Amino acid sequence: MSDNPVQYRRVLLKLSGEALMGDLDYGIEPKVIQRIAAEIATARNSGIEIAIVIGGGNIFRGAGLARAGMDRVTGDYMGMLATVMNALAIQDALESLDVYARVMSALQINEVCEDYIRRRAVRHLEKGRVVILAAGTGNPFFTTDTAASLRAIEIGADVLLKATKVDGVYDTDPMNNPDAKRFKTVSYDQVLSDKLSVMDATAIVMCRDNNLPLRIFDLTRANALVQAMSGDDIGTVVTA
Repeated sequence: MSDNPVQYRRVLLKLSGEALMGDLDYGIEPKVIQRIAAEIATARNSGIEIAIVIGGGNIFRGAGLARAGMDRVTGDYMGMLATVMNALAIQDALESLDVYARVMSALQINEVCEDYIRRRAVRHLEKGRVVILAAGTGNPFFTTDTAASLRAIEIGADVLLKATKVDGVYDTDPMNNPDAKRFKTVSYDQVLSDKLSVMDATAIVMCRDNNLPLRIFDLTRANALVQAMSGDDIGTVVTA
């Protein structure tokens, strides 16, 4: 952990649904979500305000369903509901560690979570609560990566942290090329022009146009989440 554990005042963490699967083929691996919750709790206890945008790919992925013949809009709404399920699971794991957490959804599901209202989300953060933002943007055709960029900008986050299974951004796929080069830093424009696998183009453009730094890091590494939230030099930083 860095000497300055509160380099960031407020962060937005983008978690993929797949990050919750662990070694499973589907669903949520309890040990994985408990480890993630423990690291979030450690960072929160150091004074960092934390918002989370969660994907739903471990349960449903709208684009994949559409390719299989389902109406895209229907598939995307199913994917949004999957993110709510994941958000509730993270909330439960955090509360088991005595961390106050609020799930806020872009779709109205008042029986299980709050509606997303920007001012209310910021107020929760100021009170030290972890805010888990579900259902993407509430609109079909937009990814949860885009939702993460949008929410980070709305709440005034200092950085957008994207947790993946890879330790940063490479010039080629490191799974297929053992000589792939990892970038320590890379510009938004290079990510777009070279079509590097970071986030979808809409999300990158939003980060670029609003000068929002983006850090990509490997969630599977022990304590990496705490290090990323503390501003340690891990993964790849995407900036101007």
